[in-house]
Amino acid sequence: MTTTLRTISPVDGSVYVERPAANDAAVEAALDRAVAAQRSWRAVPIPERQAILRRAVDYFNANKAAITEELAWQMGRPVAQGGGEIGGLTERALHMIDIAPAALADHQPAPKDGFTRFVRRVPVGVVAIIAPWNFPYLTAVNGVVPALMAGNAVLLKHSLQTPLCAERFAAAFEAAGLPAGVFQALHLTHDASEKLIADRRVDYVNFTGSVAGGHAVQRAASAKFIATGLELGGKDPAYVRADAKLEHAVENVIDGAFFNTGQSCCGIERIYVHEKLYDGFVEGAVALTRQYRLGDPTDSSTNLGPMARAASADFVRGQIADAVKAGARALIDAKGFARDAAGSAYMAPQILVDVDHSMRVMTEESFGPVVGIMKVSSDEEAVRLMNDSAFGLTASIWTTDEGAALRLGESIETGTLFMNRCDYLDPALAWTGVKDSGRGCTLSALGYEALTRPKSYHLRTAI
Repeated sequence: MTTTLRTISPVDGSVYVERPAANDAAVEAALDRAVAAQRSWRAVPIPERQAILRRAVDYFNANKAAITEELAWQMGRPVAQGGGEIGGLTERALHMIDIAPAALADHQPAPKDGFTRFVRRVPVGVVAIIAPWNFPYLTAVNGVVPALMAGNAVLLKHSLQTPLCAERFAAAFEAAGLPAGVFQALHLTHDASEKLIADRRVDYVNFTGSVAGGHAVQRAASAKFIATGLELGGKDPAYVRADAKLEHAVENVIDGAFFNTGQSCCGIERIYVHEKLYDGFVEGAVALTRQYRLGDPTDSSTNLGPMARAASADFVRGQIADAVKAGARALIDAKGFARDAAGSAYMAPQILVDVDHSMRVMTEESFGPVVGIMKVSSDEEAVRLMNDSAFGLTASIWTTDEGAALRLGESIETGTLFMNRCDYLDPALAWTGVKDSGRGCTLSALGYEALTRPKSYHLRTAI
């Protein structure tokens, strides 16, 4: 019997997309096609791969309006913000395409008489990419484009919340002239995804999702000697030092907390403010948050859409209720946001003060529009609290002293350290995390390493 996968739109609770889940025979056929196609694709010169993938990027930009509308209905991103995802996809894809020749070039050791020696980076083979719904194009492109540029075949399994994004990738590569079988999108159940990961024909897995999902990926791949890249989210902190530019910090930290309705693995989830700026920061943060417009994401005036699922919104509401019961103060009146209601995906943003690390909202990933603000008296106290987390994806320091940011950054357990910005991936830098935020990296020249393996050539020329 065929399993039907349904996407429930957070906009109105309707079924927006229905797709049949691929059965075992379909997955088998896809794997066979990928293996066969990869043998030919790996022989295609890098400049030709670059040309094809640049044409795929053109497809996304040509269809930006329709994609933005689809995003709103699938996961609640306001149409006023959805186009930024395609802009980010373009930036990341083009950077990884442009640096491929250098990143994949042979490594030449010092000359040795009578020998030709070099290390060549060769593709691993078939790459399985499992992408989430919250930034469905940005998270997927981190793996898809460099995997293809490196000469691999790709099987993309997207979240059940955003199946049209996988289909858009397939359409882009078909329009660009990518040979059949080199990229395939599969709609899979969780059980089928685990079987795919365990299959001997899959040579690398790139997963973005929850910690529990990361453990499931590791277990599924454990019978093989392959690598897995795991980006598993975070509880990212911001520290506003006494010398920070207050207005700039308020505007950007609050945007980092509430953009995409707080559904960002590198969004700001906890804020530490030096006591000298604390009152002014809280006042500014509350005033700015009250200006958000919660509503229908297909309305161009909305800048805060629903969460992707009503159950996720209720989870965050539970964190807030527990914190208030334990002594925290909620500074935003949800009644000022007309569509906020228990059991609804529409949720008002919330700022909590008088919080501490005994509260779930300060230690457990929220992935929603809530942030706690704590007063600190020193850099040392801020660093201690920033490190008091099971996660370590990004951290930001807001200061006018670059030296201080670098000094403190050495002590902060994180994959990326920001100064005076947050919630952004620079494609020239490695995207990585520590602790429960996962392992491995994407983007930058280093992002090609896991998608290739070194092969050494040792040729004796004088005999």
